[in-house]
Amino acid sequence: MNIFDRLMSIDRRWVFLFLALVCVVIYASDISVKITVTDEVRKIYNFTDNLKPGDVIFVAIDYDPNSLAELHPMTYSIVEHAWRKNLKIIFTSLSQNGPGMADLAIRQISDSLAVPQEYNGVQYPARTIVNGEDYVFLGYKPYPALVIVGMGQNFRIPFPTDYYGTPLDEHPMMRGIQNYDQVKCVIDISGTSGVDMWIAYGQTRYNFPLALGLTGVMAADYYPYLNSGQVFGIMGGMLGAAQYELLADNPGRAYDAMRVQLFAHMVIILFIVMGNVGFLMTRKRSKL
Repeated sequence: MNIFDRLMSIDRRWVFLFLALVCVVIYASDISVKITVTDEVRKIYNFTDNLKPGDVIFVAIDYDPNSLAELHPMTYSIVEHAWRKNLKIIFTSLSQNGPGMADLAIRQISDSLAVPQEYNGVQYPARTIVNGEDYVFLGYKPYPALVIVGMGQNFRIPFPTDYYGTPLDEHPMMRGIQNYDQVKCVIDISGTSGVDMWIAYGQTRYNFPLALGLTGVMAADYYPYLNSGQVFGIMGGMLGAAQYELLADNPGRAYDAMRVQLFAHMVIILFIVMGNVGFLMTRKRSKL
């Protein structure tokens, strides 16, 4: 059996084993990769970074566990950046499984901020994130279109109480906050078609600044809204999350995933080339 026949008969289990080994080695190493930040991600970062302490933003966590790997890093990087700037956040979820994602992110980011850190040359002291003062989590209600329209009139129409059962008026943060007019922007991090409702029933009707964090396969469909000005920024997939992490000087899960993904793709391409070379040479030899 010559080398080309061997290329055609490689056991796929060896391919998977080699790919897994490469992923583990790269993840455990300190190899860095260059990531170019796109304008649509930079606009979201700049918008958040230029807000004043005490300003309120609205973050909609509209994804399920199957999109967690791509979208959770977006939530972490945006929310941590906002809390470092002493912004206040209203959270909600229009996805049935979204509240679990939101509650997990809030708790873990709060723990992260309890440790002093330095970002972009600025030393940030440890701080305690307080429910009702730094954020309010409205929770989930069905029928997204009705919820979005209702919140445009008053957050208390669909959400008289927060996710934990506390009336909104008992939260100091909610004093003077009625609807979208009192928030600086809405950031929808979505893995579902609910993003269409935020555009159609939210931004179009109430004209608030809207940014999107989307899975990689969804992002391309929403660039027309970016070009029309209905959306001021888009983060697409793991790459978009990694770009925001780098801008915020807080590389995390997304950046690590991009390092592993780069080398995993190189291994896959290598095996594709080897398989095609083996196939073409074997066919050529059979014709002689």
